[in-house]
Amino acid sequence: MALWDRIKESASSMQAQLEAKKNDLKSGSFRDASMAMCALVAAADGSIDPSERQRVATLISTNDVLRNFPADDLQRRFNAYVDQLTADFAFGKVSVVQEIAKAKKKPAEARAVIQIGIVIGGADGDFDPSEQAVVREACFALDLPPHEFDL
Repeated sequence: MALWDRIKESASSMQAQLEAKKNDLKSGSFRDASMAMCALVAAADGSIDPSERQRVATLISTNDVLRNFPADDLQRRFNAYVDQLTADFAFGKVSVVQEIAKAKKKPAEARAVIQIGIVIGGADGDFDPSEQAVVREACFALDLPPHEFDL
């Protein structure tokens, strides 16, 4: 199976798992950690151009699991995290990863946050090494083994 097909299959599988847990994913810590994860993946290479920002914002607004929350609220939070990362990537990354780590109190939510990162990272068909690296870092912040997610 080609790498492209494996990435699409993995992202599709993660999305299906998320949808199965949708009703359990309604807390504020999940919302915030998910938006922090989306921003971290979008800016994984140290920058984010306007088209990439818009693409991720569209993915957030159309993700069935994230529809538990008002779209404008998610957009505002995502943009705030992206702004932190673009102002000073290293410093912003510390803050964003700390926000992600808050989800570790609930293992199902922690796993869902990682799955969202994989879905966002693989949505363009190229879950590149920098995106994989930040999702792996998030795994460590959430006390989850990266190999559980093939990272």
